[in-house]
Amino acid sequence: MADINLKEITLIVGVVTACYWNSLFCGFVFDDVSAILDNKDLHPSTPLKTLFQNDFWGTPMSEERSHKSYRPLTVLTFRLNYLFSELKPMSYHLLNMIFHAVVSVIFLKVCKLFLDNRSSMIASLLFAVHPIHTEAVTGVVGRAELLSSIFFLAAFLSYTRSKGPDNSIVWTPIALTVVLVAVATLCKEQGITVVGICCVYEVFIAQGYTLPLLWTTAGQFFRGKSSIPFSMLQTLIKLIVLMFSTLLLVVIRVQVIQSQLPVFTRFDNPAAVSPTPTRQLTFNYLLPLNAWLLLNPSELCCDWTMGTIPLIESFLDIRNLATFTFFCFLGALGIFSLRYPGDSSKTVLMALCLMALPFIPASNLFFPVGFVVAERVLYVPSMGFCILVAHGWQKISNKSVLKKLSWICLSMVIFTHALKTLHRNWDWESEYTLFMSALKVNKNNAKLWNNVGHALENEKNFERALKYFLQATHVQPDDIGAHMNVGRTYKNLNRTKEAEESYMMAKSLMPQIIPGKKYAARIAPNHLNVYINLANLIRANESRLEEADQLYRQAISMRPDFKQAYISRGELLLKMNKPLKAKEAYLKALELDRNNADLWYNLAIVHIELKEPNEALKNFNRALELNPKHKLALFNSAILMQESGEVKLRPEARKRLLSYINEEPQDANGYFNLGMLAMDDKKDSEAEMWMKKAIKLQADFRSALFNLALLYSQTAKELMALPILEELLRHYPDHIKGLILKGDILMNQKKDILGAKKCFEKILEMDPSNVQGKHNLCVVYFEEKDLLKAERCLVETLALAPHEEYIQRHLNIVRDKISSSSFAEQPISPAGKTSGVEGDKIPTENVQEVKSEPRPTQIVKPSDNKSQSKSNKLLGKNTDKETPHKTTKEIKEIEKKRVAALKRLEEIERILNGE
Repeated sequence: MADINLKEITLIVGVVTACYWNSLFCGFVFDDVSAILDNKDLHPSTPLKTLFQNDFWGTPMSEERSHKSYRPLTVLTFRLNYLFSELKPMSYHLLNMIFHAVVSVIFLKVCKLFLDNRSSMIASLLFAVHPIHTEAVTGVVGRAELLSSIFFLAAFLSYTRSKGPDNSIVWTPIALTVVLVAVATLCKEQGITVVGICCVYEVFIAQGYTLPLLWTTAGQFFRGKSSIPFSMLQTLIKLIVLMFSTLLLVVIRVQVIQSQLPVFTRFDNPAAVSPTPTRQLTFNYLLPLNAWLLLNPSELCCDWTMGTIPLIESFLDIRNLATFTFFCFLGALGIFSLRYPGDSSKTVLMALCLMALPFIPASNLFFPVGFVVAERVLYVPSMGFCILVAHGWQKISNKSVLKKLSWICLSMVIFTHALKTLHRNWDWESEYTLFMSALKVNKNNAKLWNNVGHALENEKNFERALKYFLQATHVQPDDIGAHMNVGRTYKNLNRTKEAEESYMMAKSLMPQIIPGKKYAARIAPNHLNVYINLANLIRANESRLEEADQLYRQAISMRPDFKQAYISRGELLLKMNKPLKAKEAYLKALELDRNNADLWYNLAIVHIELKEPNEALKNFNRALELNPKHKLALFNSAILMQESGEVKLRPEARKRLLSYINEEPQDANGYFNLGMLAMDDKKDSEAEMWMKKAIKLQADFRSALFNLALLYSQTAKELMALPILEELLRHYPDHIKGLILKGDILMNQKKDILGAKKCFEKILEMDPSNVQGKHNLCVVYFEEKDLLKAERCLVETLALAPHEEYIQRHLNIVRDKISSSSFAEQPISPAGKTSGVEGDKIPTENVQEVKSEPRPTQIVKPSDNKSQSKSNKLLGKNTDKETPHKTTKEIKEIEKKRVAALKRLEEIERILNGE
């Protein structure tokens, strides 16, 4: 076996770089979204063992909705990418390009087993530039093919060293081959097919047998005329070891998928559910179609499902001629390679094996797969094609007449293929460019119209998206997902009537419910989301909540393990004020998935509704055990701890809020609540810092503005509070507490009686029955020495609050002043707090920190699903609200402030009496 030199490696790597450099600027598209962006297995917080329990897309293998594609080593490389660059696509594409270069170099080494150096280089270059590989290289999920191919070829090269001197068996390469086969299979399932190639290599290449020789030897043995040759016995031993190891891998693989094949719909692979002979004729036609893509990769498409390739329903279909021609050509090559000895036969045989055997898992011939044609599965078969082309070119170029022409044709093929690859890479730049390029090739695939719609929808271009979704329903009228997409888009456009009609159309295409009938095996899990989406739509109408609940229950009856239905129903039941039933729904969902942090979070919300804060906190903690970065659980559990009034919980509440702002640095609520905690702990400077950060992020943050002003007023910085109050009242001119605090500061600090008077008058314009505003206006009249007006004002105030003793007392003082002839000689003390018969500033019961999020009542809701259901986590942000229930600590604080207010009342009385 000839070695490869540095010059050859440099050339191949340079060609790969020239063809795929622009792939570095592509994003995550199509299947990358599910495998990378939505796959939690990439996150460092996910235990490594989970990679070996879930499928390629992050779904547990035990779940029926799992794709059953078990590729943990490929996911591990994605995880390494995430570790270094998180979700920046460039590093993912770079690693794919490197892997493709490695495969091309190893493939050159394999080629040198069967071709001369020049032809081997040609085969490797053709493989490096072939446009059919753009899906495997530029599409990040194609890494499964790349990694599997590396170990696939390495396993084969290892096996070629298993023949020792005198035809002896060298076991170390065989053992290494078995290990590499296992590794290749853990990268992608087709890796196991290298065992078949090793068997063919052993019999027909290493041992040099031909089919006639094998037939003759077998015939003589069975007739008893001769025994099996020793060399053949050794070959049988090696083959038995290979086959046994393969069988063991197959058994393990079957155990991993728990003896269940994935569930695909008729839209994924229409021929798979077609009757005989349509199924057989169509599947056989797909073989020449795939071969044609290798031969002429001019029209490439990222998705060949649905109506892309019309079914062959008759023997008279002209496409059957292509199938017949293909099998005749393949049969002729097979007979030539198996019947005749010689290097040419061996080369053709290995090329055919590389083309055929790795393709078998994707051929639909033995079991259905979830696609009709997939370009990336041709990655390994294209190796055999490239060897066949290079071998044919070698034969032609050896003839002097055609030598020059063969070089010209070869150069043109490699150059045009390289240009096509370079151009094709740009199609993978974004989902919109990818699916639009696919529609140029195929307009009969509703999935492509849907995916263009999704791409436009992600850009919030709902009007254009709707046109593509509607076209999808025209191309495939019975596509449930397309009608769901139309309904969702109508909803985004606030056209609820049309949205409901579309959802009802999708629902009508679902199988009808028959009591006792199980549907799990024939309903795509994503299609059941039509019940969720329709229920989510109609529940906005309070009179249709029962109807929405019926839809959730209908989805559950069709699929008892439909977790999302329980989650959505639990949220609805809370809205219907049925917390006990909501609790039952969430507990049922937890039976299906106890490791779902969102479910524990939602259960905590239920316990809050049931006024069980301790249980709520336990469930919040459980959610955080499963997902330490669960933003809603961090935030709302911190608020719950803060509102509990327990001092010992404040450090943990602070720790969680700090974690929250680390996850959500742009959410002002986190900083505000840190400020409230600091105020509780009397850490005034820290509270000021957090409040200012909250206001910087949200200039109109009502609660932060007011509480910062209140903080200044409580720490003898009243003049610093004024500009904050001005800003608060600019955004919220009807903020009564802000007006009272501003009037108090103007009265006592600025001595601006007129400004204070305007504040109190404005309060009474908005709320004529506001006792505090009315009383403080009375004090302004007193300061203005308009005693008669002050008397009338206090009489009116007393009528509003007849049980407030201090108002009666102050009214008596004013009346005494009116009757006193010495009033004019007795000046009002400038040190007096004139606005405060109730305490100058805001009444003690109102001088409370106003919390923007008093109760953690945000539910994690399911999204209005696309055709692929994804659960979104909704981060709730409440507006400025007051705490409806006061804790024991707060009540104590109120009492302290009442006592302080009474002392101030005595001071004011002394002032009014002229003492």
